[in-house]
Amino acid sequence: MQFTAATSRKLHPLRHARTTLSQLGITYQCYDPMDVADLQAKLSGRTKLVWVEAPGSITMEFPDLRTLVATAKSASAIVALDNTWGAGIAFAPFEMGVDISVHALTKYPSGGADVLMGSIITNDDKLHDKFRVAYLDLGMGVGANDAELVLRGLASIKARYDLHDATARALASWLAGQDGISRVLHPALESCPGHEHWATHCSAAAGLFSVLIDESRTHAQVDAFCDRLQLFGIGLSWGGPMSLVMPYDMQSIRGGKQSYGGHLLRFSIGLESVEDLREDLAQALSEALAAA
Repeated sequence: MQFTAATSRKLHPLRHARTTLSQLGITYQCYDPMDVADLQAKLSGRTKLVWVEAPGSITMEFPDLRTLVATAKSASAIVALDNTWGAGIAFAPFEMGVDISVHALTKYPSGGADVLMGSIITNDDKLHDKFRVAYLDLGMGVGANDAELVLRGLASIKARYDLHDATARALASWLAGQDGISRVLHPALESCPGHEHWATHCSAAAGLFSVLIDESRTHAQVDAFCDRLQLFGIGLSWGGPMSLVMPYDMQSIRGGKQSYGGHLLRFSIGLESVEDLREDLAQALSEALAAA
């Protein structure tokens, strides 16, 4: 058995494939999600599952999701999508032929950044039965109080998502014109790889984006910028009420054809006012990233 996954922006899925899955006789290949021909070349009769993500959760490139799905389905592979970013709001995966939609409920559905939970959704009855049996056999479950928190959050998810989206777009557009910022990676901006695919697939864009700080700035300046932010915590998660920032070492996590020069920071925009967040970013830019 083999599955094919988009080149990971995070290390733990590949670690899982190398360790746990390999012991079960499951092999994997990575493909470039921005190159449909690369996926096509790696599909075979042994490919049972193709994993897709839209957009990439660090570098934010948006693939031609419809064509990726169609290509995988032409090889009779099941398609699973990490739809945490889309949250069931930005686009409709099942209408594109996706078989399995996976969500980190910790993020937008919960909204409070205070619960750890996920979901696997399918509109295929046979897949549903397989998941149900595996769920029971593995002894998996969630606490009733955690489920309550997610259910409570669902009532406001659309309003929160739209606010995250609007604030993130405003800040991303503003940052694109600031000294020391060489590039902004946000699917709704033309500067982001795959923007044209986002425009044809999506009606919204969540609250996540990355920036590339100019290579002329030092690591110490980047660290100082993060430290000077007053309204941003430092953390990996997103989709909660508090804005977060996270620096990444691109050389250690990103390969492929696309080059990302400079220092990458990913921002998760929370529910604070856009004016307050812009003022906070401005003071940190001025204090830490001003050109010498």
